[in-house]
Amino acid sequence: MDFFTELKERLLDSGAALVGFADLHDVTPYPELPYGVSIGYPLDPEVIKGIVNGPTPDYAKLYDHANQSLSRLGSMAEKMILSMGAKAKSLPPTVHEVPSDLRMPLPHKTVATRSGLGWIGKCALLVTEEYGSALRFTSILTDLEVPFGKPVVQSKCGDCKCCVKICPVSAPSGKNWNVALDREDFFDVWKCYERTKIEASKPDIGKLICGMCIVACPYTRKYIGG
Repeated sequence: MDFFTELKERLLDSGAALVGFADLHDVTPYPELPYGVSIGYPLDPEVIKGIVNGPTPDYAKLYDHANQSLSRLGSMAEKMILSMGAKAKSLPPTVHEVPSDLRMPLPHKTVATRSGLGWIGKCALLVTEEYGSALRFTSILTDLEVPFGKPVVQSKCGDCKCCVKICPVSAPSGKNWNVALDREDFFDVWKCYERTKIEASKPDIGKLICGMCIVACPYTRKYIGG
């Protein structure tokens, strides 16, 4: 068994749902680490089903659990890559201090699309055929050349507007993503942020989350059996 097959199998056996490999030469803010590993962790279908009018306390707990699991998986992958004598940097699954421009230097969903795991939906979340948007992601950057997948460069959402219709603040414009578009070309992240700040102020939620677009996605509905 080659190293990357072993790495992927170890991650999947340890709770990951999806694992992909990416060539990041033209997008990484860390030129010395031009390759990436994308790890997706599945969200509990029963908890996602419970999101009807907004995030629930159970979803807030699941969010924490997913992030903790991703930190563990990221650490595992980082250690395995380091054991090969290569450089590796595990990127955290969440942002504890929100950047002033609401932008990360290298979003996890960019690594995921470059790995061929999914595309960006109209709601600006990563969408996968297997789990819809009911996943959270983490990434590991490395200088170890990986067997990278074929990047996804355009949306597969087509004419679907489920997430557009359900969004309480009309953040998605309804325009389909493609790799040439900036996020603001199809999604108003500030509207989304202001909404999630309201949820974060609630004692039983306490996090910048919503979840309405996740549960509305037909791909998610197929995964959760809804």
